[in-house]
Amino acid sequence: MPLLDHFHPPVSALRHWESFHGRWAHALADALNRNLPAGYFSEAQVSIGGLVEVDVATQDSRAMGTPSANGGTATATLPVSAPPTIALAMPLVFPDEFEVRLFETSSGPTLVGAIELVSPRNKDRPEARRAFIAKSLNYLTQGIGLVVVDVVTERTSNLHDELVRWIGLGEPFLFPPDTRLYAVAYRPRRTPEAGDHAELIKAALRVGQSLPILPLALRGGPELQLDLDAAYNEARERSRM
Repeated sequence: MPLLDHFHPPVSALRHWESFHGRWAHALADALNRNLPAGYFSEAQVSIGGLVEVDVATQDSRAMGTPSANGGTATATLPVSAPPTIALAMPLVFPDEFEVRLFETSSGPTLVGAIELVSPRNKDRPEARRAFIAKSLNYLTQGIGLVVVDVVTERTSNLHDELVRWIGLGEPFLFPPDTRLYAVAYRPRRTPEAGDHAELIKAALRVGQSLPILPLALRGGPELQLDLDAAYNEARERSRM
């Protein structure tokens, strides 16, 4: 099945993109779990607006009962400590997460690979794009293999190109101008000849065309062939699209 535009009619009038992105992430995790070697597993993580909860401060008193000398209960009122006075509040962005994480289990679950499905909110503001880029670079500098897939047609920013420019690079690492949809596989490596670096394979995507197969390199482990199209088709079938 070819790639659809999930962010404009007619598809957006029939299905919510958030639901489809979540289903696609789970289809990718399921496909990986069917083929991963022993000692590895994958999980889908879907969160709109990050995992941080709204913090509502409360100031009250709690009663704690203790036995009294006559066998009754003496009640002591303990004040709940007030939070410290905040002098400054630093703006942050808690990004959407449509992500598949891969773990190795020999010494407890250890993150070794990740797949990021870009959301509109990941690329709608400069601060949101910086948050996504920082997260991606954090994975890569830990040697964690990463695949980023961007099928968002309602935002024009190219997060891969912004990442490349962030670290001071240009051609040939950039996509051709006006490339809005793309997928990139990043393979962190350390070699005597090139030192620390990330090899990458990038593919421009098109609505109406099939999605590619890309390598996903697991830190300290094997390299997988990630069939984006098969998982996308499975998600479409389950969504009855």
